[in-house]
Amino acid sequence: MSLGYAEKLSFIEDVGQVGMTEFFDSAHVLQDKIEQLAKLIEKSRHLVVFTGAGISTSCGIPDFRGPKGIWTLQREGQPLPEASLPFHRAMPSMTHMALVGLEKAGILKFVISQNVDGLHLRSGIPREKLAELHGNSFMETCPSCGAEYYRDFELETIGLKETSRRCSDEKCGAKLRDTVLDWEDALPPKEMNLAEKHCRMGDLVLCLGTSLQITPACNLPLKSLRGGGKIVIVNLQKTPKDKKASLVIHGFVDKVIAGVMELLNMKIPPYIRIDLFQTILSQSLSSDKKFVNWTIRIASVHGLSAPLPFIKSVEVSFSNNQNYKEATLDTQPFLLKRRTVLTETFEIFLNLKFSDGCGCLNTRIEIPFNFQDSIEGFKLDKNATLEKMRDAAIEDSKCGQNAVVERKTVLVPKSETTVHAIVTNVKTFDYQLSNGDMKPMKEGLNGLKTTRKQRSKGRKRKMRL
Repeated sequence: MSLGYAEKLSFIEDVGQVGMTEFFDSAHVLQDKIEQLAKLIEKSRHLVVFTGAGISTSCGIPDFRGPKGIWTLQREGQPLPEASLPFHRAMPSMTHMALVGLEKAGILKFVISQNVDGLHLRSGIPREKLAELHGNSFMETCPSCGAEYYRDFELETIGLKETSRRCSDEKCGAKLRDTVLDWEDALPPKEMNLAEKHCRMGDLVLCLGTSLQITPACNLPLKSLRGGGKIVIVNLQKTPKDKKASLVIHGFVDKVIAGVMELLNMKIPPYIRIDLFQTILSQSLSSDKKFVNWTIRIASVHGLSAPLPFIKSVEVSFSNNQNYKEATLDTQPFLLKRRTVLTETFEIFLNLKFSDGCGCLNTRIEIPFNFQDSIEGFKLDKNATLEKMRDAAIEDSKCGQNAVVERKTVLVPKSETTVHAIVTNVKTFDYQLSNGDMKPMKEGLNGLKTTRKQRSKGRKRKMRL
């Protein structure tokens, strides 16, 4: 989890058992258990996955109770571990993306997570098929209308407190709140009710990377047993629920799930991250009407005062370098003011330098400048545009592709706001590297192909980016 999140939590003496011993099944036993799990998943009709911090450690996010966990080291008086990436740039693991593949195939029906890292949503699990019991460090919610806002920056508070932003619905405008629970906060009823419902419906609840210690969340998988369902636990430490499980696997979650996906003859989809930002070009005539005073601003799509964490600096240059000096903007807000002759036209070049954790160093966009020309606004099909960018990133095996998603114009005073999308990460997975001895299962036990295409439909929740 985020070290910032751990530091924001209220202090309590008893955080449960920490520093737990890790166990590893032998290679032969592990392979046998992976094959058993693959068969259980293939036979399931309502698979539910219950996740904990252990699925995110390979993403560079420390866990809490492991030998090098945050609370373990705190209790021992040792320095806290350092995250390998900024929290907001953590990328989903092989396990996260395998779950996306299972969901798209219609096999995985619901995900219940105790994590606040937001990686399930970032990976592509639909919001309506996800219960985040402890909240999401990147999610704000409106207590009045229920709208959710998924941010690209970590929120400044936890404990369901008011943030500095308001609901964007003109009919609402209420102050937003963070969604991450502190120790004394009760689990959110909407998330808990959905989790209970699906656990009761589940014929298989797969627990991944969780010590199953925190109540009442840890008791959710047990609800499947009443209807004849089974529980499988994949964790390096022993858990209090092991005796209730049909299968307990001691191994790295990524290796186990990679082996399962290979046996099911299913590919793990790549992870493509696309970030958004906006450019605002404001123009006005000078008092003598001979010059244009203009300002260009590079800002977050979440508001002018919101941070823009994935851009480190912006180099601004022009097509007419003889008349205009280049500029480097290295502090936020990224803002440049200039004055030009009324009749002059040129191109503004923005070379965006990305922050640590992005898959490429920079990308360049061009903005035409012509005060006397009228530019019309437009709004493209955002989902279709982003899908084309994902396809291009996969085909090129690189990031940096960018596209315009939307442009709004105002005539008086003249301004144009353009929303840009940029591919900032491309991550692919090859399960054969970790489980080369596994052979894919061509057909299931019931003779059906394992990649079922039917997708269950749920009521979508209102979420805004």
